[in-house]
Amino acid sequence: MTKKILITGATDGIGLETAKRLYSEGHTLLLHGRNAEKLEATEKKLADSTGAGLIYTYKADLSRLAEVDSLANAITREYGQLDVIINNAGVMRVPETITQDGLDVRFAVNTVAPYLLTKHLLPIMRPGSRVVNLSSAAQAPVELDALRGKNRLLDDMSAYAQSKLALTMWNNAMAASLGNRGPVFVAVNPGSLLASKMVKEGFGVAGKSLSIGADVLARAALSDEFANASGHYFDNDKGQFGPPHSDALNEEKCAAVLAVIEELVGREKS
Repeated sequence: MTKKILITGATDGIGLETAKRLYSEGHTLLLHGRNAEKLEATEKKLADSTGAGLIYTYKADLSRLAEVDSLANAITREYGQLDVIINNAGVMRVPETITQDGLDVRFAVNTVAPYLLTKHLLPIMRPGSRVVNLSSAAQAPVELDALRGKNRLLDDMSAYAQSKLALTMWNNAMAASLGNRGPVFVAVNPGSLLASKMVKEGFGVAGKSLSIGADVLARAALSDEFANASGHYFDNDKGQFGPPHSDALNEEKCAAVLAVIEELVGREKS
């Protein structure tokens, strides 16, 4: 049975490789990107390939919470049902680290935007649908003031690692809160040092095959292996479910991170 699947950051890297795989299997893909030309090129590349899926494209800058709202509203208007969200989009090294909303861009794109997007889209998702959150082997304790945008002295790797743990923490908190009433929420480390633009720019290495990450994201989105994995973390470096950073298993710390994210989302709306 084919699914309606939203993939953020679908114009390159793991997102694009995952889109190719899912398109070849005939799924309906809602592809997000930040750049209109790259979105058009991605749509053409997929349409020219072997596959029987459908493609719809959406442009939004996930560092702007207002654009995240607009993206979610557009999808909600156009679809009565969404089966899978793959929150893949992420950033680490950027020329400007502070967004127009006053947040650290790593937290804005990697943590807050996927939360806000997912929360908006929950009404068109059924129990048993899936939210796949792209986590990382790099996870570091979250400084709440850094999440709020008040600590602006973080280096690239620290901000990235904190943002990915914060993502994993809200994944777990939302899974616990909704239980069987909501989708399956799973955080996935797709594999370390894969050949994405982020890895090339951040570490100066070519990286391993992107297909490693695409394989596990497709499995997380569709396979029975992940059907009862809500609130769990899959470590693709080890090829199995395992513990994330210990803070992601601490209900009080997860609740504190979630409260700050809600504070930021509420600030944007006020």
